[in-house]
Amino acid sequence: MNLLPKSCKEFGSADYWEKFFQQRGRRAFEWYGSYLELCGLLHKYIKPREKVLVIGCGNSELSEQLYDVGIQDIVNIDISEVVIKQMKERNASRRPQMSFLKMDMTQMEFPDASFQVVLDKGTLDAVLTDEEEKTLHQVDRMLAEVGRVLQVGGRYLCISLAQAHILKKAVGHFSREGWMVRVHQVANSQDQVLEAEPRFSLPVFAFIMTKFRPVPGSALQIFELCAQEQGKPVRLESAERLAEAVRERQQYAWLCSQLYRKAGLGSVSLDLCDGDTGEPRYTLHVVDSPTVKPSRDNHFAIFIIPQGRETEWLFGMEEGRKQLAASAGFRRLITVALHRGQRYEGMDSIQAELSARVMELAPAGMPAQQQVPFLSVGGDIGVRTVQHQDCSPLSGSYVVEDVQGDDKHYFRRLIFLSNRNVVQSEARLLKDVSHRAQKKRKKDRKKQRPADAPEDLPTAPGQSIDKSYLCCEHHKAMVAGLALLRNPELLLETPLALLVVGLGGGSLPLFVHDHFPKSCIDAVEIDPSMLEVASRWFGFSQSDRMKVHIADGLDYITSLAGREGQPHYNVVMFDVDSKDPTLGMSCPPPAFVDQPFLQKVKSILTPEGVFILNLVCRDLGLKDSVLTGLKAVFPLLYVRRIEGEVNEILFCQLHPEQKLATPELLEMAQALEQTLRKPGKGWDDTYILSDMLKTVKIV
Repeated sequence: MNLLPKSCKEFGSADYWEKFFQQRGRRAFEWYGSYLELCGLLHKYIKPREKVLVIGCGNSELSEQLYDVGIQDIVNIDISEVVIKQMKERNASRRPQMSFLKMDMTQMEFPDASFQVVLDKGTLDAVLTDEEEKTLHQVDRMLAEVGRVLQVGGRYLCISLAQAHILKKAVGHFSREGWMVRVHQVANSQDQVLEAEPRFSLPVFAFIMTKFRPVPGSALQIFELCAQEQGKPVRLESAERLAEAVRERQQYAWLCSQLYRKAGLGSVSLDLCDGDTGEPRYTLHVVDSPTVKPSRDNHFAIFIIPQGRETEWLFGMEEGRKQLAASAGFRRLITVALHRGQRYEGMDSIQAELSARVMELAPAGMPAQQQVPFLSVGGDIGVRTVQHQDCSPLSGSYVVEDVQGDDKHYFRRLIFLSNRNVVQSEARLLKDVSHRAQKKRKKDRKKQRPADAPEDLPTAPGQSIDKSYLCCEHHKAMVAGLALLRNPELLLETPLALLVVGLGGGSLPLFVHDHFPKSCIDAVEIDPSMLEVASRWFGFSQSDRMKVHIADGLDYITSLAGREGQPHYNVVMFDVDSKDPTLGMSCPPPAFVDQPFLQKVKSILTPEGVFILNLVCRDLGLKDSVLTGLKAVFPLLYVRRIEGEVNEILFCQLHPEQKLATPELLEMAQALEQTLRKPGKGWDDTYILSDMLKTVKIV
């Protein structure tokens, strides 16, 4: 038996509903959920003694169930004479105070201000089938009648799928009338997905429009969203923002239904936000492993990434997450990254907070009441302390934070929030200023300090940074490239002139300055905020051998190349990122590898010198073009790929006849390392220079 209309316009036809209820008979038809699914919301907004009007009641059992729990002053209307007759017969003896009337809701016969609640379950959706003039006029009459029969302080409670045109019409109408507008999510896609016959791919919402007394000349409009049944409403600034928030929840519901129905949708990620503030709290990545053989216990697991480790390849890159999922042995793994600026009590509280939400992302076929394991590294959530946060006009918002690594060392990182999974600069903290030591000193200082005294500044960065340790693999490779200079065993006694474009936290120039006592370094940084960050938080300082120039690297090199008797550098290093995220190359900006500019770089380099470039380029065609351009200016070109990262380090020289085979490169790197490992000099024993050059290839 087909009860569906030939077209959606028939939903607005009285004839259609007469035929519908004649064919369906006395079986209740529940639009958008039963009483049990909606009761939490209904009792939040309907009080037992209030007078309720149900418009478009149909043969739903909702009014009967409300009556049976104490809300008995209910009037039901519908345009179908057939259904009104059915409902009267069904309720005459059992529910004598409840009435059923055949009435057109666009021309109601009740006096003004007759009701405190008008309840509408799917009726607005059934009438507003399109945005044609005739339909909109009918809806205007319906909503105007709803407003007329409601008392001041009364509520229009409309259960709807909140499709865009319906939300726009309802919110627009009542906000113009000066009513308070609240949209409340009452069902999610997983509830429906798990049913034998899912009804809708969209979640169900309730519009709660509260009638205010008109205030002449007032333009106040109130828009709120309540994303959970018992959640706190969030105030939004406009109808457009409300519509956007509803659309986000609809997209999430659609995603949940897709993830339930099929695995292997590709890269799926989403943010879960704080219900009160709307700020992102968790970032989830869904990773399916179709090759894993299914068993009762390996359907689904959650992996909590310790704070500060979301930037690591295993957690921060798609290929890394696939490897993690395969090694964990689950058909679906959801990785969860914790956001900075949010407070987390521990693994148990995170598990309690996430349990219900992540189950919406579970795959099909999970046994009922299956316990879902929460996994992590070492069983804890890690440590992250934000030391400083600011916004630079050039680099945007950034943070300096201390995090705990997997070896229990603490690291200080500079993160640009426009690319929050990429570490811009990193330095290891000395053990005596570990997180616990800092907390203890801070606690001791609080005991000694009067209540009105100001907070102490954090430990001075110069005392906390381990300057002998290079954290970034690409920095280690760039320093190893100094072995390409002739006679590396003599470099500590040889005057070296270096130009470093891109300061960041200053780790790279600082390492060279401290380990090569005859070096003189010019560092160029376009953003003065970065010099302040490097100096205050990363132990960087200028000296007679280390000067920082606040300038655009392009302009600085162009001005040098144009001078007579311009300086000649033994080494030029580019470690500068692009501020344009739309490019396929994030380091360096494309202008830094244009051939005319590369000629200028060549002009300030000594004949035996080396130009070292950190290249991050995901566009293979663009990368080939860059390599071709470099090769045209620097005929001898070595490439060293950083394992597990997109970075490639390019070593460029002028004379191809000086090409070195890998054994010779390794021998020179070993000679340089032996020189640097002299007694009394700080050196990281895990840093093997020759290892950095083992995989170098000549282009």
